[in-house]
Amino acid sequence: MALDFLVPAAVAPALLALERARSGLERKTTRVADVDVVYLEGGAGEPLVLIHGFGADKDNFTRVAAHLTTRYRVLIPDLPGFGESSKPADASYTIAQQVAWLQALLRALGVTRAHLGGSSMGGMIAVEYALLHPGDVASLWLLGPTGTKVAFDSELTRMAETGANPLLARTPEEFAATMAFVMAKPPFMPHSLRYTMAAAAAANYPLHAKIYTVVAPPGVPTQDERLVGLATPTLVVWGTADRALNPKAAYVYDAAMPNAQVLLMDGTGHLPMIEEPEACAKDYLEFRAGL
Repeated sequence: MALDFLVPAAVAPALLALERARSGLERKTTRVADVDVVYLEGGAGEPLVLIHGFGADKDNFTRVAAHLTTRYRVLIPDLPGFGESSKPADASYTIAQQVAWLQALLRALGVTRAHLGGSSMGGMIAVEYALLHPGDVASLWLLGPTGTKVAFDSELTRMAETGANPLLARTPEEFAATMAFVMAKPPFMPHSLRYTMAAAAAANYPLHAKIYTVVAPPGVPTQDERLVGLATPTLVVWGTADRALNPKAAYVYDAAMPNAQVLLMDGTGHLPMIEEPEACAKDYLEFRAGL
């Protein structure tokens, strides 16, 4: 429609609200510790907390959540530093700090034990949560997670080392390149959403460039050695066409964790929950049924 191009900043929020409603999600906000956290919540049952990756936000999980809110209480926060949550300039934004903020959020929402899912950096945060608080995590759903040496042996890492980080966009053109880099099967996206996402990426560039230095090599230690023996039931999902992180890392979890299982999605990129939401949800529901 014409309005999608004429007034994208007005149309995008309406489209997001409609998508969230279709998925049974409601936008909420609360203050935890020293930050305001905006999150999506929907459904009832055991808590399932979904954690987005670097440069992303809560709506990365909106479409896949449509298949999950009928079974679980789904909680999807914007991590501090991303999306609509607080972005204090002087915060550390380390993986450990994100775990502390996430724990504070869950406590504020009355959640003491939950199933955690995480994409990319969110997967590393989920694993770190399980390593630090194993009794609080019922299971893990890791979608192309960072956190291992093999994962970081990737096209993204090699590009970033030259100063050409495809995850950091300063212009609409660079944001289009980011989307092409992270997804092999990008879904249709209205102009208004692309426009507002590109504008947000450009506005957040200085902060996100800073955050990247503490969540990627050499700024973050990998979890390889600490994964060994972690008994949390885990489903590791990886797209075989992932350019951001090496799909071979899936087998690091399989070898280290006694209750891990691996699922490779052929021809899918770095964001399987966006590229293949229905298949991704189906696989997760089967995993949960087997627990």
